[in-house]
Amino acid sequence: MLSRGSKLNSILTGSCPKCQKESMYKDKNPLHLSKVLKMNENCSHCGLRYQIEPSFFYGAMYVSYGLNVAVGIAAFIVSFVFFEATIEQSFISIILTLVVLFPFVLRLSRNLYINMFVSYDPNAGQK
Repeated sequence: MLSRGSKLNSILTGSCPKCQKESMYKDKNPLHLSKVLKMNENCSHCGLRYQIEPSFFYGAMYVSYGLNVAVGIAAFIVSFVFFEATIEQSFISIILTLVVLFPFVLRLSRNLYINMFVSYDPNAGQK
């Protein structure tokens, strides 16, 4: 399921979508908030340029919005239905969940977005 060549591998690991041999990010840890969006220019294995066109990752904002809505709805359902919290407590749990998961959702949205446009190539980077 997470073997090299699957989109899910590239999305969850943040690896190059073309060769999946290198991380797209300079710092793999999304909890280093000052470096969460710092990306390499190109893949050192296959040469894929991550910034495909100027402002390419602005489109990832729409993906991020959808992910945040899904996370917010999930947080509401868990707190309101399963823990029987009040509306106010559920609202607070939504906010806390979105704040805590912010760096993960941010990277995941970029990973999803670039994987919509770049496919895996098993021969990428070979000479």
